[in-house]
Amino acid sequence: MNKIFIILSLLCVGMTMTAQEQRGHQHHDHASDSTDVFYKHLKLNELTVTGVTGATKLKHSTAPISIVTGKELRQTSSTNIIDAIAKQPGVAQITTGSGISKPIIRGLGYNRIIVMNEGVRQEGQQWGDEHGIEIDGAGINSVEILKGPASLMYGSDAMAGVLILHAAPTLPEGEMKANLSTEYQTNNGLFDYSLNFAGNQRGFVWDGRFSQKMAHAYKNKYDGYVPGSQFREVAGRLMLGLNRQWGHTHLTLSAYHQTPGIIEGERDEHTGQLVHEDDWSGHSYGKWLPYQQIKHYKLVWDNSLNLSRGWLKIIIGYQQNRRQEFEEHHHHAHEHEAEEHDHETEEPALYFKLHTVTYDARYLTHEFNGWKLSTGIQGMWQQSQNLGEEYLIPAYRLFDAGLYLTASKQLSQWTLNGGVRFDHRHLHGDALMENGKERFSDFSRNFSSVTGSIGAVWNMCEHLNLRLNVARGFRAPNMSELGSNGAHHGALRYEVGNKQLKPEYSLQADLGLDFTSPYVSAQLALFASRIDNYIFLRNEGREIDGTAVYSYTQGDARLLGFEAGADFHPIHSLHLANTFSYVDARQLHQPEEAKYLPYTPAPRWTSELKWELLHHSHPTIGHHSHHTHHAAGFSVDNLYLAAGLECYLKQSHVYAVDGTETATPSYTLLNVSAGTDLTLNGKKVSELYITANNLLNRAYQNHLSRLKYGDMNEATGRRGVYNMGRNVVFKVVVPIAL
Repeated sequence: MNKIFIILSLLCVGMTMTAQEQRGHQHHDHASDSTDVFYKHLKLNELTVTGVTGATKLKHSTAPISIVTGKELRQTSSTNIIDAIAKQPGVAQITTGSGISKPIIRGLGYNRIIVMNEGVRQEGQQWGDEHGIEIDGAGINSVEILKGPASLMYGSDAMAGVLILHAAPTLPEGEMKANLSTEYQTNNGLFDYSLNFAGNQRGFVWDGRFSQKMAHAYKNKYDGYVPGSQFREVAGRLMLGLNRQWGHTHLTLSAYHQTPGIIEGERDEHTGQLVHEDDWSGHSYGKWLPYQQIKHYKLVWDNSLNLSRGWLKIIIGYQQNRRQEFEEHHHHAHEHEAEEHDHETEEPALYFKLHTVTYDARYLTHEFNGWKLSTGIQGMWQQSQNLGEEYLIPAYRLFDAGLYLTASKQLSQWTLNGGVRFDHRHLHGDALMENGKERFSDFSRNFSSVTGSIGAVWNMCEHLNLRLNVARGFRAPNMSELGSNGAHHGALRYEVGNKQLKPEYSLQADLGLDFTSPYVSAQLALFASRIDNYIFLRNEGREIDGTAVYSYTQGDARLLGFEAGADFHPIHSLHLANTFSYVDARQLHQPEEAKYLPYTPAPRWTSELKWELLHHSHPTIGHHSHHTHHAAGFSVDNLYLAAGLECYLKQSHVYAVDGTETATPSYTLLNVSAGTDLTLNGKKVSELYITANNLLNRAYQNHLSRLKYGDMNEATGRRGVYNMGRNVVFKVVVPIAL
């Protein structure tokens, strides 16, 4: 071990000398704009993250955290915000077509991930396979991805990690800005636009946004157009507030409406073609039965008070989530206008209405003698109602509360971090009689636990950081796992809950190393996790009314894996970036067909070759001009060209009991992209991006696609529906000067 420390120390010394030489050839004023991965990394290390113990520099974070910047989000083509970050190392998504994505972090998802937005946890119906995240991606300015149960500030459900979706910060005093963004995708005809207007006048701040998105069915070369994969979205957000020396108070109201189709995957038994009962057109943007209608409303009051020795933050939120399913047996018309009118007057078959109130009060100290402390209390109240004519889970009420304390100590080259948290949750399900029979019984459960984490990061030098973190996590079963008893049409199965389920407990260790030199940047993150009472769905091998029955069960599990990345930088403007993500998730003490956990992402390798040219930040080596000369008229800036591969290896580690999962073969996708800023007399007037995903139109099924388990195509012998084929994306962002 001592030899390793000596080698690392010598490496730091050598890199420092090389860095000083490179600084002699680069004008320091341009470092923040440089394409150089070395300067990018140094700047990234100085970023402030909020995911562990309050505001902390990334290089001092003991837990593994990834940051996706606004520029990276704009350069990424996607159909929703989870899709936009799903290629980050260690992150994946469970998909239902192109419109619905659920996040997976290191093989874990559903209620094991907390999504934070506007300072509160996003609460919809995240227990459901086809229930996405009801957040407008156009309003997200950056994303923090916290991996593992190391976050004590967000709640017991954060066993797999936390996604923190940040809106743009408020503008400086006296500024007003507006922008328009729009996008078109060729495969599913997706068209969207978003308008934003924000300002700060004498401390009165505001930020308004309106977005709309629509897409018809997507297609691939095996299935043609996929019925039910069309969707529409409309979203709005308004933030009003005051920024003063004493702190701030902000009130934010947001509304999100989505109307996705339901992909049933049924096929004509003779031709093998996907069928739809209506006079359906693949190019239609209209609603066709069956479909869902999701409405999510959120009101957040965010307050921060600057005190002499710290900050007091109080955030109170109210959310209302309405999820409706409209099914085939309702009357419908064939004409689009009449059809849509008739649907609006129909009663939904399934209708969940969820009310959520969250509260969060925390005190964070200024740094004193290297110490930073934070303590807080937070909790949630929920009420869920069944308002439809069909039922899947009982109506329920939930109340929970958590109390936590964290501390960090900054030494010369070390940061020590730890904390403890107590949680209590009460859950009550209501009885329901249907046609004289008991559909749901009345029951209550209480869950309590103490969790904690401890970690350290060693900043050997500005080029090398070593991290170690150990954390204990806890998650109570949700109402779907405890009380389900009904056909989940969107998931193509009948689900049965288990009221005797025990809570999940995890113990996870993380070891991370990140290294940067002028010519290469590399990261390695290893993790090992043991989960007691892991809850999952298994196929019972029987049917109810022709629908396969799945029931919730549990067992002990262990997960091992790593994420590795390397960005090679042989010359100033050329990058070769590679990442590899792997997780091995197993059930302990089980026979061969049951020893792997379901929904484990396939091993994934990504590689991208990117050429970047910044028009205004390329001083001639050896010439240190302090003046920037802008070309008159139109010119391009921040130009880049990129080609990348996504290689998904074969996933044969599947939960094979009664055909619950099947192996997925390997496949590779080729993507190309380009982008630039368009400037007029040196002032940016637009950002332009073009991306071609799956350029070779490869037919494939992602292992985490739920459509993989649709009907068998008797004509070809292929089962299920395939993912999207070639898709070319055009995107424009226009800042509007005010």
